[in-house]
Amino acid sequence: MTDSKITILIVEDDEGLARQFKWALADCEVAQAGNREDALAEFRRLRPPVVVLDLGLPPDADGVTEGMATLEALLTMAPDTKIIVATGNESREVALRAVQLGAYDFHNKPVDLEVLRLMIARAAKLHAIETENRRLEEMTARSAVDGIVASSPQMTRILRTVEKIAPTDVAVLLLGESGTGKEVLAHAIHRMSNRSKKPFVAINCAAIPETLLESELFGHEKGAFTGAIKQTIGKIEGANGGTLFLDEIGDVPLPMQVKLLRFLQDQVVERVGGHKPIQVDVRIVCATNQDLDHLIGTGRFREDLYYRLNEVRVTVPALRERDGDPVLLANYFLKKFNQQFDRQLKGFGSDALTAIAVHPWRGNVRELENRVKRAVVMAEGLAITAADLELAPAELPYGSLDLREARSRAERGVVQMALAQSSGNLSRASKLLGISRPTLYGLLEGLNLEQAS
Repeated sequence: MTDSKITILIVEDDEGLARQFKWALADCEVAQAGNREDALAEFRRLRPPVVVLDLGLPPDADGVTEGMATLEALLTMAPDTKIIVATGNESREVALRAVQLGAYDFHNKPVDLEVLRLMIARAAKLHAIETENRRLEEMTARSAVDGIVASSPQMTRILRTVEKIAPTDVAVLLLGESGTGKEVLAHAIHRMSNRSKKPFVAINCAAIPETLLESELFGHEKGAFTGAIKQTIGKIEGANGGTLFLDEIGDVPLPMQVKLLRFLQDQVVERVGGHKPIQVDVRIVCATNQDLDHLIGTGRFREDLYYRLNEVRVTVPALRERDGDPVLLANYFLKKFNQQFDRQLKGFGSDALTAIAVHPWRGNVRELENRVKRAVVMAEGLAITAADLELAPAELPYGSLDLREARSRAERGVVQMALAQSSGNLSRASKLLGISRPTLYGLLEGLNLEQAS
């Protein structure tokens, strides 16, 4: 399976079958137990990532009561353990009930040892991934960029940039699709700046009618317009000494862009209906999901304002571009909503993790958070399924997680490409591959590829 041996606990009261399991899993560290008491003792001693559990255990060898009790006890001790239940019971209801309780998978007897080996390999790999994700999540929680859950190289580069620019007073333009976390990054920039003890004021420029936007930003004097019954401080003035976050800056109408530009040039505001200039000291952070270059080209955004706002540009990657982050974030949200809704869900099923990994996430982090939140509320089993997330079942794009199979797929692809480029000439193909012709013959035979002349 892998170069390092996986520790497996086999819980099986049939000694002959237990020996057969141990022989078939010779490349694993195998421990055995024949009843619930011994199984729990061995589990406490070893804490194996994978358990193969026979549901027909004494004193209820003909039923499943003792096996189910063992399953629940093991999951209570370590909810992240991957338990594969093996049952001779003909009813799928028993196996499905075990999965609902938190079992990773099931296999009916008589057991196909090759299928079982594949199940164990996948289960161990998933356990390793989840363990690493928890470690990365703990590291992220201690990160200076508070509030950001990420481990991908794509997002790590963004976080390093944020750490560099936060202590400065440069204007920051955050670009990216809706739901990627631009406002979270804006908050992080403020928290790590010298202005952190002063106000952070956010305004969504797309959510305020054009007729009210000037008053919201600059404030107004009493009697400036109908309904102005008192003097009101604007968002810019309210952010004095701190940070002003202008979300959806691409939606600001052109007349207001002129007034924003004037403010950015001298940091002076004038309330609507007023005549007294007011000096302020505000750092500007903006965000948009629009293509500002296109808006400039079509005359809908001022180029001079763009360069005032774009002293440093940070492009936040879409969630589908962040390797490994969807699963990491899903576990983070599961923990968050388990606490919020007082649920005890144990994790995600393998179908859910695969669906999370391959889903395009057009709504990005916001979509993922909403799907996990709904699943935590609605899930009936102990593990969240793809159906709970309202995601279609999916296959990993690279197929099996078994490393030997992955190497075989890679070799097959490269050899086929070399054969195609050499028009099937083995001498030229072996030169392209950097191997001898006899070695290529061996590869063709091992990969079950037809030999061309």
